Amino acid sequence: MKLVRYGSVGAEKPGLVDAQGQLRDLSAHLTDITPDWLAPERLTALGAIDVEALPIVEGTARLGVPLSGTRQFIAIGLNYSDHAEEAGMPIPAEPIMFTKAVSCIQGPDDDVRRPRGSKKMDWEVELGIVIGTRAAYVDKERALDHVAGYVVCDDLSEREYQLERLGSWDKGKGCDTFGPVGPWLVTCEEVGNVQNLGMWLDVNGQRMQTGSTGTMIFDCATIVSYVSQFMVLLPGDIITTGTPPGVGMGMKPPVFLKEGDVIELGIEKLGTQRHTVRAWNDGV
Repeated sequence: MKLVRYGSVGAEKPGLVDAQGQLRDLSAHLTDITPDWLAPERLTALGAIDVEALPIVEGTARLGVPLSGTRQFIAIGLNYSDHAEEAGMPIPAEPIMFTKAVSCIQGPDDDVRRPRGSKKMDWEVELGIVIGTRAAYVDKERALDHVAGYVVCDDLSEREYQLERLGSWDKGKGCDTFGPVGPWLVTCEEVGNVQNLGMWLDVNGQRMQTGSTGTMIFDCATIVSYVSQFMVLLPGDIITTGTPPGVGMGMKPPVFLKEGDVIELGIEKLGTQRHTVRAWNDGV
C-alpha cells in the first residue's frame, strides 16, 4: 500500500494511492495514520479494504507527512562510501547516529526555509525507514520484522552549523523545515527488495545526485538492529539512512542552496518530492 495524508497543514485526512495513481479517501475507516495503525495486524486490515469502494479525491490536494505522531527522527551519517570520500571523511567502522528534531518534519512538497544567517544550506536524498512495532536489542535477522514501510526523506543540512560550530551534528540537521518526508508511506510488501532502489536529486533542473540503496555501507536490517542497541525504537519513528554522493559541499567549488532554488528528488517505488527554498519567516 501507499498510505498518504492529504489536505491543509494541521487538518490532513488519511488516504491511499491506488494502482492507477488515484488518491482515495480513508476517512470512513480511520481518523488519521498514527503509530497505532502501523502494527502488522492494522496494516493487514487496511490492506483488506476494497480500494475501489473508497471515494476518489478530486482535484489537486496538498500531501502532508504520510504519518502523524512520529516521536523520534534518527539519522545515519556517511552511509555511502563515495559520499564519505567527497566529504573528506573516513568510511565509518559502524553506523554514525545523530538526531533530527521532530519539529523539522514537513510535507514532501512544502517550501523549505533558510535559517537566519545560513551560508551553507545543502541537500541530501535519503531512504527513510518507518518503524511499525517496538524494537529493543533486536537481531539483524529479525530487524525488518519491526518495519512498517519506507519513505523518501530530504535530509536538509546547514553545513556551517553541522561541521564548523562546536558540538554535535544535530544543530545543522534539525532546523525548521529540514525534514521533508513522503509523499507516501509505502508498506514493505509493495517495496520488495529495499536494497535495490534507484535514487536521484535535482537542483533547478540539474542532476546532482544519482545513486542506489544497493551501495549502502550498512543495510536497513543492520541499521535497525544497531540503533535498537542504544535506544528503544517506537512505532512511527523514522530512521533516515544516509545519502549517495553529489551533495553541495562535495563540489569543487562547493555549491549551496539560495532563496528561489527548486529541489526535486525521488526514490524508485517511493515517489518524489519538490521544494522551493524560501527565506526564514517567523510566522511560518
